[in-house]
Amino acid sequence: MSWDQLQLKPRIISAVRKAQLKSVREVLCSSGPDLQNMTGLSPSDLQELLHAAATACRPHQPVTALQLQRGECPRLESGLRLSTGCPVLNQLLRGGLPVGGVTELSGESGAGKTQLGLQLCLSVQYPVEHGGLGAGALYICTEDQFPIKRLQQLISEQSVLRSDVPPSLISSLRFSDNVYIEHTADLDSLQVCLSRRAPLLLAQGRVRLIVVDSVAALFRCEFQADDWLERNKQLLCFSSMLHKLSQDFTTPVLCINQVTDLFNQSGSGLSAPSSSVSPALGLAWANQVLVRLMMRRLQGTVVRGDQSSVLRRLDVVFAPHLARDSRDIGVWKEGLHGVLDPD
Repeated sequence: MSWDQLQLKPRIISAVRKAQLKSVREVLCSSGPDLQNMTGLSPSDLQELLHAAATACRPHQPVTALQLQRGECPRLESGLRLSTGCPVLNQLLRGGLPVGGVTELSGESGAGKTQLGLQLCLSVQYPVEHGGLGAGALYICTEDQFPIKRLQQLISEQSVLRSDVPPSLISSLRFSDNVYIEHTADLDSLQVCLSRRAPLLLAQGRVRLIVVDSVAALFRCEFQADDWLERNKQLLCFSSMLHKLSQDFTTPVLCINQVTDLFNQSGSGLSAPSSSVSPALGLAWANQVLVRLMMRRLQGTVVRGDQSSVLRRLDVVFAPHLARDSRDIGVWKEGLHGVLDPD
């Protein structure tokens, strides 16, 4: 494919040719600073080049006029869901995470948010007929180290969690080889990851899920209270990148979020009927989210065999296709699993 076919601005095409970049893959495999040095492009032009190159790498499926007339579009895959690996949670979410759009999972520390993120990283690797998407996951850590030991435990217990899947299929999947881990310590490295590494992995078909854990960490540490305008600008830029990746590659995006305490004017707790906390980052971020889920720890304990777990609850706060409902869950060796009757 020639550079003219990518419908780029003439100045971008001229800069790319002057830098003697001959293929879109060469662009995607170069670092952001190297590309800027070679081409002399502005950050916005460089961003346009990277997105065009990633889209060109993606296999294209033409849509016929008859398909459009019938309301069918294979690229949108509107009914496709990513299974959580748990029938109880799948029932709550009407099959799992939607492939188009950003799903937020918020909650206090220790609620089980990362557990669900890891579980989805394994679930996505199953074929579509078993609730997966037949590809790996990109897990972006912004604050803590990646919990590799817990991931290995979940892998070893997949036959217990996914009793609906033939054991021969489970043993054939190389789970740990298909979870790509990125650590981003600041917003610049996060932008590089989302503009360069993520499009490349998606275009090559290696991943079909993006997990950001957590979305609030970098925005909280890099901006003071007086910097709210600049923070919101950066937040909207970040969410725009996530939405574009999700739509271009029909990929579910899960953003794990922290929470903040809510107070009314008298100083007493104020929030939803069952919580005294609210997801961090305010309305600027809330308006960018398609599905908002909240996970919290309850007072009770649930026992199963020789294992016990603090009871958790997953709430649907809002979603255009879901009723506002909740399910109780426990955290076991094999992962999160719904508790139909905690008593």
